[in-house]
Amino acid sequence: MTHTLAEIARALGLPVEGDGSLPITAVAEPASAGARDLALAMRPDFAEGLPSGGAQAAMMWQGADWQGYGLKGAILAPRPRFALSGLSAMMDPGQGYGAGVHPSAVIDPSAMIGDDVSIGPLAVVAAGARIGDGAVIGPHCFVGQDVRLGAGAVLHAGVRLMARVAIGARFIAHPGAIVGGDGFSFVTPEPSGVEKARATLGGESADSAQPWARIASLGAVSVGDDVEMGCNACVDRGTVRDTFVGDGVKIDNLVQIGHNVRIGRDSMICAGAAIAGSSVLGRNVVVGGCAGISDNLQIGDRVILGGGTMVLSNVPEGRVMLGYPAMKMDSHIESYKGLRRLPRLFRDVAELKKAVSKLVGSD
Repeated sequence: MTHTLAEIARALGLPVEGDGSLPITAVAEPASAGARDLALAMRPDFAEGLPSGGAQAAMMWQGADWQGYGLKGAILAPRPRFALSGLSAMMDPGQGYGAGVHPSAVIDPSAMIGDDVSIGPLAVVAAGARIGDGAVIGPHCFVGQDVRLGAGAVLHAGVRLMARVAIGARFIAHPGAIVGGDGFSFVTPEPSGVEKARATLGGESADSAQPWARIASLGAVSVGDDVEMGCNACVDRGTVRDTFVGDGVKIDNLVQIGHNVRIGRDSMICAGAAIAGSSVLGRNVVVGGCAGISDNLQIGDRVILGGGTMVLSNVPEGRVMLGYPAMKMDSHIESYKGLRRLPRLFRDVAELKKAVSKLVGSD
């Protein structure tokens, strides 16, 4: 796949600098780029590697002295990392999924398959499923009973969509993602130790051992358009109503989203994060890696939770939170600074005690 530098610039809506006829077959880091690579010298410190490579063209920041680096052409972007989004889409060779339905795929006769759908080896499409036009169902995928999968969706190898899940257009799920597993809902015949501990905020909760009774998940999962899920991420179905994931939400690898959770549009949930049942996230919320949100909480629009943050109470919109328990990031940083100063404070106090003791003794 070869493009000229001018073709790439035109596709990105950016002007080309220098020789637009330069052929480009791939992108590369500056120090390892060859003559037909577009070097990604998007910051001055990245561009320092250009003399070590053989690139003739590069994507650079606005105002960069591309000729000073010995290049024959360049694309200068006001926001190079954003331009990289479009560039990477152009240069992505894809996973090589074949057209049509593989002979080993199992498709129930009642399933409705749209036009130009690709279904890979050993995939299963259950009764009543509806697959939108142009969707790709990779090898070893499972699409359950009465699932609705929107147009242009891509299920990579081993994705599972359980019964009655409804998913919008252009959904992307990476290997091992599961949508619609049962929620983790269990109850005891009498109030459990967990319930008592919660009611007393840590008081004694001794009680007799009891078995756990399972609460079946009668709801499903509703997913909007342009949602992406990472490898081995899971979204549980609702207990009665559906778990809901809004348009444009991006979910990283190994994320757990519990039953009845609602996530507002254009939110981002980073790797290893977990959201407990029935919590509601607003729009444009960012949940950092390995962060956790307790159950039945309200997280306002545009909240940012730093990595490892543990949220135990509601968070108003626009807050930036960090720590365990979560607090405003600036307050947490001040607390952390104070914690680091404690050893010095202890030494100072010990010295003061010695000085006072000597003074008292001299009297």
